[in-house]
Amino acid sequence: MATAAHKPLAAITADDLAAAGAAEPAALHSAVRSALGAASGRGPAAVWGELSRGVLRPGLPFAVHRMLYYGCYAGSPSTTPPAWTPDPDEAALTNVGRVLEARGSEIIGQAYKDPITSFRDFHKFSNENPEAYWKMVFEEMGITFSVAPSCILRDSDAYPGGEWLPGAVLNAAANCLTAKPGRTPSNVAIVWRDEGKDSEPLNFVTVEELRKKSSLVANALDALNLAKGSAIAIDMPMNVNAVTIYLAIVLAGYIVVSIADSFAAPAISMRLKISEAKAIFTQDCILRDDKELPLYSRVVEAKAPMAIVIPARGSSTSIKGFRADDLSWEDFLGRADHTKADIYTTVEQPAYQFSNILFSSGTTGEPKAIPWTHLTPLKAAADGWCHMDIRKGDVVAWPTNLGWMMGPWLVYASLLNGASMALYNGSPNSSGFAKFVQDAKVTMLGVVPSIVRTWKSTDCTAGFDWSTIRCFSSTGEASSVDDYLWLMGRACYKPVIEYCGGTEIGGGFITGSLLQPQALSAFSTPAMGCNLFILDSNGNPLPQDSAGIGELALDPTLFGSSTTLLNADHHEVYFSGMPEWNAKVCIMCPRLLGMILKG
Repeated sequence: MATAAHKPLAAITADDLAAAGAAEPAALHSAVRSALGAASGRGPAAVWGELSRGVLRPGLPFAVHRMLYYGCYAGSPSTTPPAWTPDPDEAALTNVGRVLEARGSEIIGQAYKDPITSFRDFHKFSNENPEAYWKMVFEEMGITFSVAPSCILRDSDAYPGGEWLPGAVLNAAANCLTAKPGRTPSNVAIVWRDEGKDSEPLNFVTVEELRKKSSLVANALDALNLAKGSAIAIDMPMNVNAVTIYLAIVLAGYIVVSIADSFAAPAISMRLKISEAKAIFTQDCILRDDKELPLYSRVVEAKAPMAIVIPARGSSTSIKGFRADDLSWEDFLGRADHTKADIYTTVEQPAYQFSNILFSSGTTGEPKAIPWTHLTPLKAAADGWCHMDIRKGDVVAWPTNLGWMMGPWLVYASLLNGASMALYNGSPNSSGFAKFVQDAKVTMLGVVPSIVRTWKSTDCTAGFDWSTIRCFSSTGEASSVDDYLWLMGRACYKPVIEYCGGTEIGGGFITGSLLQPQALSAFSTPAMGCNLFILDSNGNPLPQDSAGIGELALDPTLFGSSTTLLNADHHEVYFSGMPEWNAKVCIMCPRLLGMILKG
């Protein structure tokens, strides 16, 4: 962070800028002096705003960016000075800003001023008025129910935080595939490109095409005569086929079992056994950097049930070691009734019916099997709507895999919000991916810190235009201030929304917002609808808004959070030994909060 050891901005000379690598140090020095004058009397954050918005460009050496950032805040007492500050006009265009501009006085009352000033009041509203808040969010996202809930939340002995959407019947996947206000069947659902074809045109899948593809797979699944509610695994890279299969499984009333394509056979086998999967979709191999990494052979070694095997390239006839009971992709699709293959009657489900089984990392023992219901996707999408400001028509990229929660999160946070998913079939640690971000005109780019470190050290993003990005989001690991200052500079200083949570809650519990100043590698707000507590040494919650050090805990009245584990006692893992709050329910165990979202 900025300290007195850095030269103050006013003391930086043209020679200093030249030493940092600036090609035209005199002109840059003049621009810095102009920024100082323009922000005179408004503090260092205003000066940095002038520099980051009007002076610093991606082509300047990072040493220059770093010198000017730290120079702005030299001597500042803050350990988390803002690297980005919201502009009032831009804030009014965000999802939350638009709602507050239209209904702020109704939602918050006479205290409402503007989206930026009143953001904390809006967060308070989300906790104190869940009925109104979640009804508004569902309306904004265009969520449809085949049977509407009797209310948003009611007390229930079966659920420590209460029962959400009692009586509701819906299908999360079907909500991804239907037209809604602001989205037509011809809108793009997925934009994609294969590694090695970086100079070729982008590929697009419309909402209608994705619906037809998913319907075909759903019809073929029914032809396998598996019982509804059966678990069906996916172990393959996150590409168009994987997304289609994922949606089809949920659409048809089965349960996805998420398995990361990086796992060795023992890890695959363990997850298949815990979930009691009846079938698995996989690829013959994974293509990376012109190499073929075996995948189907690992599935076979894991003694998986019937596998449906998709060729990474070429035809299924080239797949080696094919088991007698396994199906090629072509044979599987051929089982569907092709007279109605692109039409499927959605299997509507009670809200708490399982839709996906995901797993903790298992680094300290057997992984916890964590079921998502049809509510959990709505939590993921709501986080995207509020915190990452994913809007209709946006393009969302996040290198990930369906085996970790950020894979399903990406599906729902993009499609339920009327945005497009951007999928690059290859390594994200490459100039090919950087060019894809440019060509696809990505508006929200999700990252994990290790990817950013690679980009920074290899400079593989140099020369590509990332100006369409409105924000980044980061999860999975602790991030570095310098790395994320560099990252922001690649997109003309758009903010990084840090995002921390867990598979058990389908999203985040602490994050950031485009209506608040954002510091590097720091959080600015609890997630919407989430109350956080710091527990003192006696296990008692400290007063709200008071500073303190201790364990972090959650109010369990959290929409979309898990209520069961397949292979462990949910209450014992997350609630046992925790104090009560409001003399009503236990606070969720901080062991949950120690888990970081997997990217």
